[in-house]
This record gives sequence, structure tokens and C-alpha cells, in this order.
Amino acid sequence: MDPYLCLFLFLFLTLFVEMRGGRDECMKSNRCGDQGPLIQFPFRLQGQPPHCGYPGFNLSCTENNQTMLELPGSVKLLVKDITYKSREIIVQDPDNCLARQLGNLNLSASPFQFNFGEENTFFDCSSDKTDAYFYQPIPCLSIPGNPVYAVHSSELVQYLNLSSCRRLYSASAPGNQAYRDYIFNGSAFSLKWSNSKICRLKKSDSTETECIKGVSKKIIVTGAIFGFFLLMLVIVVPYRVYSSNKVERDNKVKVKKFLEDYEALKPSRYSYADIKRITSQFKDKLGEGGYGTVYKGKLSDEVFVAVKILNNSQGNGEEFINEVATMGTIHHVNIVRLVGFCADRFNRALIYEYLPNESLEKFIFSKVVKNYSLSWKKLQEIAIGIAKGIEYLHQGCDQRILHFDIKPHNILLDHNFNPKISDFGLAKLCSKEQSAVSMTIVRGTMGYIAPEVLSRNFGNVSYKSDVYSFGMLLLEMVGGRKNIDVSVESTSQVYFPEWIYNHLDIGEELHIRIEEEGDVEIAKKLAIVGLSCIQWCPVDRPSMKIVVQMLEGEGDKLTMPPNPFASTVPTNLSKPSRVFQQELTIISELE
Repeated sequence: MDPYLCLFLFLFLTLFVEMRGGRDECMKSNRCGDQGPLIQFPFRLQGQPPHCGYPGFNLSCTENNQTMLELPGSVKLLVKDITYKSREIIVQDPDNCLARQLGNLNLSASPFQFNFGEENTFFDCSSDKTDAYFYQPIPCLSIPGNPVYAVHSSELVQYLNLSSCRRLYSASAPGNQAYRDYIFNGSAFSLKWSNSKICRLKKSDSTETECIKGVSKKIIVTGAIFGFFLLMLVIVVPYRVYSSNKVERDNKVKVKKFLEDYEALKPSRYSYADIKRITSQFKDKLGEGGYGTVYKGKLSDEVFVAVKILNNSQGNGEEFINEVATMGTIHHVNIVRLVGFCADRFNRALIYEYLPNESLEKFIFSKVVKNYSLSWKKLQEIAIGIAKGIEYLHQGCDQRILHFDIKPHNILLDHNFNPKISDFGLAKLCSKEQSAVSMTIVRGTMGYIAPEVLSRNFGNVSYKSDVYSFGMLLLEMVGGRKNIDVSVESTSQVYFPEWIYNHLDIGEELHIRIEEEGDVEIAKKLAIVGLSCIQWCPVDRPSMKIVVQMLEGEGDKLTMPPNPFASTVPTNLSKPSRVFQQELTIISELE
């Protein structure tokens, strides 16, 4: 259930239970003794909660189980009967001397009024020879020789001869106005009350009350709260139901779209007609090379792909099989995901996830994006990502995968410049226990091929060949240039890896594109790791697991590796190694 609806229902039920519980408590029958009048709302018996009755309607029980009503001025009257239908209460003065209490009584501050009543003035006379002789003296106030009379009209007072009398006080008194029947002899009389009059104590330590017209404050507050909750129920519940239904509809659409996209992201087989539809008839070309042409495509509104159309030339069959066999079974954050493939008669295509920033080569070699140079910190993150991807190929799969073509062109960058290894056309599979692999042809790209791939004199071909290629890639990232330009015929061209080693070996810093503090340290670390990876003998190269640790560690803890070019006589900084010159010749002949 909706949490807001639950909260609303909880508050509503709490209020209902509180009101219901209070109502049940007040509905209990209360009496003072078996013969006493029934006490119920608006009267409240002493000891009951305040909300059980109106202010000013408080009753109490005496020791003799008589019901007592207390009025303003500490006037107390015995309650004989209560008629709730006509809102009338029959009371009697407990001392049979109501006149004595009338001096303190002010019914204007009380919810009660005499049923019939008029203001009376009380006089204490020194002699009964007055014009008030036709009034009966009030027994409980009179003493011999000093009668006390009550004159019912203030207008009569000025016409009577009351020279021997002392005015005591004026007060309203019960009686029948028609017959001048005033009750001062202990008889019971009635008081009336109105539901529209509310009275309360003026002060917490006073018995005086004040009255206002209207309904009970308790009822007003309760009604306001109940009305608010009812309004909330009318507004919130339909809205929450609508919102809940909308969320469910949105969730269904989201799940449906996810399943569609998920189906699209699984390595699936597509027809050539599908390929043309995905690429919008090969509308947007991303690149072209000896392997074929790459186009941008779209599987759904949010899933873009890169479609490589393979050339119909010799060797495409093996490259196609290598790509599908290896990439279709591996999943790693630093390896391009194979989405699908096409093998429709003579047409072959590979469908990859689309990476908007294209290849690393564009950012470290191309002059087109020279204004958007990658920071050394970002270069270090890219290097670590590539290393983790290669380590996964070597150790994370059921079979070890040797890439044989690690180079900047085959490192693609996503929208956050996270690197992903691509192009597995030259890859080979071997068991993890296999220390060497057999090769019939040279695999790789000139400048990144390990020496043992060219000649068995340097050792057996193994996963260490990818380590060598990664080392060359690292050194190109450091220099922002290719290590060798094979298009240059002059043998005096500087061989950059050897130039880096000689500078570091004599303690000179690599001041290459240094802009911020810490750049020197990162450049030196990348260079040392790269030189460790291009050792001529495979056994001297670290595993990719060690390479990752070196890249993630602190640069000042790294030590210079042995000189990879020590097999020749020392060279100056302007001449490349003769051994490497020989290898270039071999590569050129093989190409």
C-alpha cells in the first residue's frame, strides 16, 4: 500500500479511536447514589475527563451522595433532578437560605438562568414599621427586631418609606413574576441552560467563569481536524491511486523497453537486410581500413552500435571467426562488447557497442584534436583500464586469449574516456597451462610486434607478446607520438623508447607536455612500466597482473628495468639501436 495513504489512515484511525474512546468513557452512566439524577453531557461529574462536559457544568458528589452544582461566587446548590430534553435542572439551597447566597451569585457569568426571575433588592430594617410591611421577612436572614425584606422592583424602592432600613445588595432571584412568588423559604426552583452558551474559568485559580456564545471549542477543534482529514482523504487518495497507476504504467513501459534493449544487446545473428536497416543504408561512415568499413547504426532509440562491414578478401573468414568466437563469450568493462554479427552468403559484418570518442590514436597522434589533449591523470587512468582488460583476457576467461594487436588504434574510448580493447581479428585461444603457442604467420602491427613473434631466437610466443605491445603503447602515450615512423628512410631518426631510457638512466626528467604538479611523476611512472614491458626476452617482462599493480602504485617506488637495448654498443641519443633497425628490416620484408 502507498506509504502516504498508510500514514493518512493511521492518523485518521488514531483520531477516531481517541474520539471513540473518549466518547465511550463519557457515555458511562454516572449518579451520586442510587436515587441521584443521571449525570451525562453537557454535565461532567468530578473526576471525569474535561471533554465529557461543557465548562461551567461541573457536578460533584457530597459525602451523603447528594449531587451538588457549583455556580460562580462559590454558590452551591443541591441538584434534585435534571431534564435534558427541556434543558432544565431543579435545584435547592442546601441551607434553606438561598437569599444569603444570592449576594455572591452572578448568573451573567454562568450558562444557567432562572426559569422565572427578576432582580431583587434586599433591605435590613431596624423596625418592622416600614412600607415594606406587606413583604414577608426572609426568616433565615432576619433576627428579632431586624427583619430583612426583598423588594422585587427597583422602581418600588424609591416610593417606599425605607428610612429605617439598610440596603444590603441586589441580585436576581427565582420566582413567578405574575404572582410575586419569590422563593426564599428553602423550596426547590429550576434553572435553565442553553446549548449555545459556553462558559469557562477566568483564571486557573479562580471559581469565576466567563461565557461566550457558540459551540464547544472541543467540538470546533475536533470538527476542524476531522474535516481536514476528510478533505485529505477526498483529495489525496484519488491522487495517490492515480499516481500509483501511472507509476505502474511507467514501470511496465520501462521493463518492456529494457527487454527490447536487452534483446538488442545480446550477441545475435542478423541478416544483411537487417544490417542495412540498422545503418540506415550505410548512411553514417565512421572509418575505413584494410579490414573493412565501419558505420554508425541504431538498434533502438537509445542503443547505438558500430557496424564493421568486412571486406571480401582473403583471410576475412579467420578474422570473422576469431572475433565472434572470442568477443561473443567475454564481458569486461574494458573490452568492447560484441552485440551481434552477420553471415549472410558472402556478406559478413560485426556489430559492436558504439563508443562516441573513437580511438585513443586520435587523441595522442592526430593533429585534428591537438587542442583537446588528455591530462596525465586521465592518461594514467586509461593505461590502467587497458592493462586490466588485457589481464582479463590472459587470466579471467576459461581459455587464455592472446590479442596480438594491442595498439592505440584498437583502444576505443567511451563518453567518459574509459578505454575498451577492440578488434580481435588476430586473436588466438590457448589453455592457461600452455606456455607457448604455435604460429604459422606473423601477427600484429609493425612497431608493436614482440621480437619473439618475428624470431624464435628471442623466446617462445606467449601471452608476454601482448605485454610487449602494451609497453610500446604506453611509451607512445608518454611521448604523444609514434615510437617509429617507418615512412622515414633515414636511420638517424630518433628511436623514442631508447631516448626515454637514456634520459631516465642518467637521471634526467621527462619534460614532455608537463603542465601541472604531479605530471612529471605520472610521466616517469608510465615510462618505467613501458620500458619494463618491452624487454627483449619474454621471461624478463612482467605479467599484466604485475603491470596493473605497478600502474596503481606509487611511482617513486618503481626501479629502472634493465636496458632493453643493451645487446648493442651504447648509442647516442640521435641514433636508434642497430638491433631494432634489424627488426624493422625483418618486419618490412614480412609486410
